[in-house]
Amino acid sequence: MRKRLIPVGYLFSTLLFTLVFSAVAVAAPVLPNFVELAKKLKPAVVNISTTKTVAPQKRNPHGGGNDPFQEYFDRFFDQQPKAPQKQRNLGSGFIISKDGFIITNNHVVAGADEIKVKLSDGKELKAELKGRDEKLDLALLKIESKDGLPVAPLGDSDKIEVGEWVMAIGNPFGLAQTVTAGIVSAQGRVIGSGPYDDFIQTDASINPGNSGGPLFNAKGEVIGINTAILANGQGIGFAIPINMATAILPQLKDSGKVTRGWLGVSIQPVTQDIASAFNIDGEKGALVADVLKGGPAEKAGLQVGDVIVEFDGHTIHDTSELPRVVAMTPVGKEVSVVLMREGRKETKKVLVERLKEGDTEEAGVINERLGMKVAELGDQPNRRGTKDEKGVLVVAVKPDSAAEQAGIAEGDVIRDVNGQRIEKLADYEKALSGIKKGSFLKVLLRRGNASLFAAVKVD
Repeated sequence: MRKRLIPVGYLFSTLLFTLVFSAVAVAAPVLPNFVELAKKLKPAVVNISTTKTVAPQKRNPHGGGNDPFQEYFDRFFDQQPKAPQKQRNLGSGFIISKDGFIITNNHVVAGADEIKVKLSDGKELKAELKGRDEKLDLALLKIESKDGLPVAPLGDSDKIEVGEWVMAIGNPFGLAQTVTAGIVSAQGRVIGSGPYDDFIQTDASINPGNSGGPLFNAKGEVIGINTAILANGQGIGFAIPINMATAILPQLKDSGKVTRGWLGVSIQPVTQDIASAFNIDGEKGALVADVLKGGPAEKAGLQVGDVIVEFDGHTIHDTSELPRVVAMTPVGKEVSVVLMREGRKETKKVLVERLKEGDTEEAGVINERLGMKVAELGDQPNRRGTKDEKGVLVVAVKPDSAAEQAGIAEGDVIRDVNGQRIEKLADYEKALSGIKKGSFLKVLLRRGNASLFAAVKVD
C-alpha cells in the first residue's frame, strides 16, 4: 500500500499556524460580563435630587447715575423674578456602607436646602449632608433605612492601568440607572478644575447627571467617582480616583470638613530652559518661586530657586503633584524633602503644618510666557483697596514682560480671559492651557472701581 507523503514545508506551516493561532487566542482579551456586573452593582447606585432657593438678582449692579446704559440695565432687571426661586439639580451617588453613607460630588449638593435620594427600587429618602470638600469636589451624605442597604465595594485606584475595562452607572439627563462601558483612556489628568486635579480619563459615556456616580473596574469595584466632561468632547469623561476620596472620608465623617497639610511655598513648572539653567537632569520637579514668611518651608531652610524633586518619599515629576502630596500629608508629620540647589542634591526635614482657609499653598500660578504671577483672591482686598468676590489677583509682574507691556499691574484682578469667566485659579489655569506663541489673550481686568481690557501677546 502506497504511503501518503506530506511535505515537510506543509507540516511546518501547519505547526506555525497552530502556534500563532493559539498564541493569539491566549492573548485575546476577555470581556467582562457586563450583564452580571450591572445586575450586581445597580442596587448600590442612587439618584440624587436637590432643591435650593435662589435669590433674585439685585437691581443696578453697575450703579452710577450718569451711566448712559443705565436705562437698559433697568429694563433687564425689571424683567427678572422679584421673589426667591426654587432651583433643582440632579446627580448620582453610591452607597458605601450598610448604615447609609453615600459618596457624591460636592457640586451636586452645594447650597442645597433639601437633598433626596432615590434607591434602585424606587424608594425615596431624605439625605443629610455629613461633610463636603470643595477642593476635591466630594460630598458625604447619610440616609436612614430600616431595610438592608446594598453596598458598592471600593477598589484600589492606584492599581488601574490604561486600557482596562470600566463601567459607569448613573443618572444622565435624569435617566435613572443608566449603564455605560469603556476603557481607562489615561491617568493623572489635570483639567483645571481645582488645586488637586488627578483625574482618571475614560471613554465610558458620562453626561450631565452622571456626576457623583461610580466608575467600576471589571471586578465590580469602585475605582473612581464620575465628575466632569469635556465641553463639546466625545468619549472624554473624568473621574476622581477612589483612593483620593477614601483618604479624606474619616475627616468628612468626624468633622464634616478636611484638614490638609501646608508647606508654604509657591511653585512653577520646570521647563527645558529652566532645567538647563538650574543644572537639572530632565524636566521634573517643582521650582520654588516664593517661600512664604513664617511657613514650614522657611523654617526648614528651603529657598527661592530650589527644585523639589521628592516629598516624603514621593517623586515629584511635575508641579501638579506637589500640592496633592502635601495636602494628603498628616498635619504635624516631619517629612524629608529632597531638592536640587545649584546643581547639588540636598535633603531637608520639614514639619508639615495645617493649611488654613485663605492660605495659598502652592496656589500661586506663575506663567513665564506672560511674565506675571497670580493668586487666589479669596476674601482679601486687593492692593488697591477694592474688594472683589470673584477673580484672581495679580501679585507680581515681571519688568518688560508681555503682561507689563499690555499694561497689567500688580493689584489688578483678572476676571475674564478670552471670554472665559475667571472666578478662581483653576479657571485661570484652564483658560491659559494650550495657548500658542504669538497669539493674543483678551484679558478683562478690575482696577480699583474701573474695568478695562488688556491684550497680552504670548511670548
